[in-house]
Amino acid sequence: MTALARTWDHLTLPGKALFILIPLLALLTTGLIVVIALFGKQILDILIFNLPIVRFVFAATVLLLLAPPIAFVIIYMEMKIIALMNLRIGPDRVGPWGTLLSTIHGLKVLMKEDFTPTRADPVVFTWAPVVVFATMALSVLVIPFAPGLFAQDFNLALLYFFAIGGLTVVGLLMGGWASFNKYSLLGGLRSAAQIVSYEIPLTLSVVGLVILAGTMSLNHIVQQQGVYVDATGSHGSGWFLDWYVFRQPLAFLIFAIAATAEANRTPFDLTEADSEIVAGFATEYSGMRFGFFFFAEYIGVFIISALTTVLFLGGWNAPFPFPRISWLVDPGSLGIGLLFVVALVPLLGTLLLAAPFYLFRSQTRWWVALIIGFVLFNVVAGGLFGLWAYINFDWVAGLFWFLGKTFTLVFVFVWMRGTLPRVRIDQLMGFAWKWLLPASLLNLFVTALGVLVADALRGGPA
Repeated sequence: MTALARTWDHLTLPGKALFILIPLLALLTTGLIVVIALFGKQILDILIFNLPIVRFVFAATVLLLLAPPIAFVIIYMEMKIIALMNLRIGPDRVGPWGTLLSTIHGLKVLMKEDFTPTRADPVVFTWAPVVVFATMALSVLVIPFAPGLFAQDFNLALLYFFAIGGLTVVGLLMGGWASFNKYSLLGGLRSAAQIVSYEIPLTLSVVGLVILAGTMSLNHIVQQQGVYVDATGSHGSGWFLDWYVFRQPLAFLIFAIAATAEANRTPFDLTEADSEIVAGFATEYSGMRFGFFFFAEYIGVFIISALTTVLFLGGWNAPFPFPRISWLVDPGSLGIGLLFVVALVPLLGTLLLAAPFYLFRSQTRWWVALIIGFVLFNVVAGGLFGLWAYINFDWVAGLFWFLGKTFTLVFVFVWMRGTLPRVRIDQLMGFAWKWLLPASLLNLFVTALGVLVADALRGGPA
């Protein structure tokens, strides 16, 4: 026991963590194997019988786990892009090219003291960030990322999205009121006025699109912007000209402006205007509760960009049809030979890519050349594997295009933050009621009239 205690005292903090985690993981793995061996069939039958519930729980878990990485990526984009716009380098210390700095910032926020003001309402103060974060997570459930890659799909998915997204103002009001701070209260009241005002043109802007699509199912809306099949056969050219951004350009412009205000992003970030009301509704928050607000804001940027992609930019559809190509070699057909391929190809590839660095650069040591070759081989192999998956699996190709369009819109959000000044509160409200609302109504009436005229012309000769 003394020797064990002495060994424990000499271990570093990572060594102590590994000393605890490795036996624990081994024990849990063994237990899991035993449970599967004894009750695997019964567990599988129960999961199949309750498949909708299992699908929902799995999707919700995945979305909650993906939320922090998405937020960290967007935070890093914001720091790096705005730095380059200002002719600065930006983060370049923590991780390769500073890629881990946003993660460190997130962990730093979570490790701060979680303080509750003396005269604040502790229950409402605690639940406010949870409500805001929960609305963001629930909104993602209906967004189709690729063919078959979605949590839930139903005919009123678009209505569900707006209904859940509108609950964000409840959390912001809760936080502003419960903080017992005049700046927080002003930020909460501003958020209520801003979101209620811009919710109307935001919703009305997509009504014309719903009239053209004939459905509020986000999956069907995406399918109608590409090559889709109905009872009469194949329709749609598969080109980007089928996207609704070209059929509803005014609706796209209104939606983009109103969505920026809904996400509380520059130039409409009046709810946490640091030059006027410190940090608005988040003034009194710190620690993990501030982290929930922090993550929810960036997840909201991703969600708004994803919904814009789904409604107006074709969703997972490519901008033009690609010829169907099948991979020449099926790895499964190699049988036992696949084991030799898996063992020999990485070794030979590493040696082949390491040879130029060792032979033609005399100062490079052999082990450094091997590390470089190994990294290069993994990059090349990863690219080839991604190309193989893109060609053979529709959901991989769809996810590639969906994320590409979504993060392009995220870049636009960051671009606006680095270039546009913040508007005044009277300008914010006046623009919503005097310009966006009439423009959204005009777009709705013109679209409805156009559909009626087209139906009359189509039915006239018959």
